[in-house]
Amino acid sequence: MNVLLIGGAGSLINNLIIKLNKEGERVYLLTGSKYSKEPYQKVFERYDFTYDCDCIKDIYESVAPDLTIYMGAFDTNFRWTGEEAESVKYSASLVNILMGYAMVGKGKFVYLSSCEIYGTNYDNNIDESTPASPVNFKAMSFAQGEELCESYRKNRNLDIITLRLDHLYKIPKTLKDVTDVCTRMCLECMADNTITVDKNRSFSLLYEADAIEFIYRAASCMTHRDYVYNISSSVEITMSDLAAMVQDAMDDTAPIVMSGDDNKHRVVLSNARFDSEFGNPFFCDTRTIVQKIAAHMKKYPYIFLTGEGVKEPLLRRIIKKSGWLLGSLIPFLENLIAFIPFFMLNNRAVGSQYFANLDFYLLYVLLFAIVYGQQQATFSAVLAVAGYCFRQMYDRSGFEVMLDANTYIWIAQLFILGLVVGYMRDQIKRMKYESEEERDFLFNQLDDIQDINGSNVRVKNALETQIVNQNDSVGKIYKITSALDRYNPEEVLFYAADMLGKLVKSKDVAIYTISNGTYARLLSSTSKKARVLGNSIKYTEMGEMYDTMLQRKVFINRKMDERYPLMANAIYSDNDEMQMIMMIWGIPWESMTLGQANQLIIISALIQNAVLRATRYLDILEHERYVEGARMLTTDAFRTLMQAFMNAQSKGLTECTLLIIDADGKDYKNVSNELMDKLRQTDYIGTLEDGNLYTLLANSNDNDAQFVIKRFADMGYNSRIVKDVEA
Repeated sequence: MNVLLIGGAGSLINNLIIKLNKEGERVYLLTGSKYSKEPYQKVFERYDFTYDCDCIKDIYESVAPDLTIYMGAFDTNFRWTGEEAESVKYSASLVNILMGYAMVGKGKFVYLSSCEIYGTNYDNNIDESTPASPVNFKAMSFAQGEELCESYRKNRNLDIITLRLDHLYKIPKTLKDVTDVCTRMCLECMADNTITVDKNRSFSLLYEADAIEFIYRAASCMTHRDYVYNISSSVEITMSDLAAMVQDAMDDTAPIVMSGDDNKHRVVLSNARFDSEFGNPFFCDTRTIVQKIAAHMKKYPYIFLTGEGVKEPLLRRIIKKSGWLLGSLIPFLENLIAFIPFFMLNNRAVGSQYFANLDFYLLYVLLFAIVYGQQQATFSAVLAVAGYCFRQMYDRSGFEVMLDANTYIWIAQLFILGLVVGYMRDQIKRMKYESEEERDFLFNQLDDIQDINGSNVRVKNALETQIVNQNDSVGKIYKITSALDRYNPEEVLFYAADMLGKLVKSKDVAIYTISNGTYARLLSSTSKKARVLGNSIKYTEMGEMYDTMLQRKVFINRKMDERYPLMANAIYSDNDEMQMIMMIWGIPWESMTLGQANQLIIISALIQNAVLRATRYLDILEHERYVEGARMLTTDAFRTLMQAFMNAQSKGLTECTLLIIDADGKDYKNVSNELMDKLRQTDYIGTLEDGNLYTLLANSNDNDAQFVIKRFADMGYNSRIVKDVEA
């Protein structure tokens, strides 16, 4: 199913994403921040938008979530430093989220609340009906959030669940994760070598891994009795006992300092409602988790005492930094190495008849300006000036070189040419980079346009095929299903299965009729595979399929569960009672779409009309079809019904067996009334022209008929299978 998670980054939402991914759900994420850079676990699609933006409804329409989970009290987008301002922001955000959900009106909405809404003392465990007693703006916002969810649930008839989590604690990864009472005690013990506790405070703890499991259990349920649940271990622990656990786990002699007034403060949520509906959960041992928390925090003290991240090993850090430094120094090293041959060439060229006018230093500077740009041109020019001055001091003193105007003219010429060429090279490279970037952008746009065009072409071809073939049009479907009116009323349901298979392009179709409030019996099928569930099924125990059909929706077996057909739809009567179930087993995966489901609904409605007409016709003629005062068909009615079954059997649409009953000399009316009590509602008794009494067993082969023969024999009536019906 599609799951939309809403909330800021944190340990709880990340572990929830991991759980949903493991369960095979498709996870979408609304971060609540436009520039969110916090780390999240991998999701199918991520939306970086604030809660007050106008596109919340568009996100809901795009995702079409079957389940929405809002982190609520555990949303890290709210810092609660200024409680008044954050309270307004929190309520407005929740209203906007609920409005978007209500406009779409699809799926389930789960709101995570907290035990913080209870701020006073409670001698007994707090159940879901206990009124909230917030003591600050933060707790008041959470309580108002629950009231908002309840208001939307009642007024808009939405499926909204509120889950109250008790005192949540976890193994922290960074200093930001130190938010619960247990991790704060461990940090205080490490930092101040003391543990301060409220002597009269007691509560129950809930480990984060347990909370994730219970949230998923409640959120993924198909049905639920209530709309508010407490999630808690309900195991009371005092703050002093927890401090003793922390002291023992830290292997520290830090003193435990008692504080607080004499007023008792006990807040323990009762999880009785959750246990009764979703089963007795297993909770992690508090002492074991406290030891793990303490061991982790002691292993990385610099993370929790200084707020730094996890440091890499020293050798890796040196390699990483030295690699960056080496990459930066390579051009300078190349410049120095190349300076040596140019210095030697310049010295050899001095006084040469052919190379005296050739300035090797100028070539050297231009080379590096062209290759590396302005920066290296400046460095090479400095080296060239140093080499020039050094060579001039062979014949003159340094003072004379400094006073020579030609020296400055040469230096100016060298720097001007080097910097200009280097600047031009940098500009050309920047333009080339920008053009490549623009080209990549245009290529990406071209790919997107090609994808869109390809999608449009596929849609166009599909529409063309639909228009040409008209196989899926409503008119074509009606034309095919209206052909059912040509059959006798007794034959309609048999050929409805064959017609349904042709319309949905499946060779494996079965139609079951509801025999009572619990069981459905097979009436017609098109293949052996379609009869895999048997002649009689207890459809009320078919889990997800039954729940979907109760909601008047088409069941689509997206999980490919072999226990269920690939698609199924129920047909209801005018008084909202389930009459028939149509099951499709063999259908291509690409055809298991919403469009195919809608088509099945239309086909079912048209078949229902034909069946309804046939049923009403048979009801009108009931006094003519049955012998008065008996549950026995007349000869004409029984012969017509038998021929309908035999013809359908010859075409592989059903199975039936005809039994002849030895009842000579007895009143057939009394015999039929007596025997029908031992038969199913889909079986029939009647007479033929030979004057004998017969029974027609629907959806039964010769082996199934042996049970009926034995049952009749126990009642004193012999019977046998008739093969040659014509004779």
